[in-house]
Amino acid sequence: MAASESQVQGPLSDRELQVIELVAAGLTNQEIAEKLEISKRTVDNHVSNILTKTETDNRVALVRWALQWGKVCLDDVNCCALPNASLPTLENEAIS
Repeated sequence: MAASESQVQGPLSDRELQVIELVAAGLTNQEIAEKLEISKRTVDNHVSNILTKTETDNRVALVRWALQWGKVCLDDVNCCALPNASLPTLENEAIS
């Protein structure tokens, strides 16, 4: 069973959160390493540490945990729209 957010074994670092996001996006450890400009071995270590901290057994369970606790946003799942000045308002939207 995956750890709840409050039961995570030690806090997740910013880098670990980046790795979780990229795992959730479907990248391999090699692709994550290239994107973050770090070695694959470092990514392997991050993933191992993340699995331990979140008490998940594999990448799928990790992504499920991250979605459950709002750590990732996938295709508008678990995403909250923040107010943005560039978004159209009702006043300036074209009516079809």
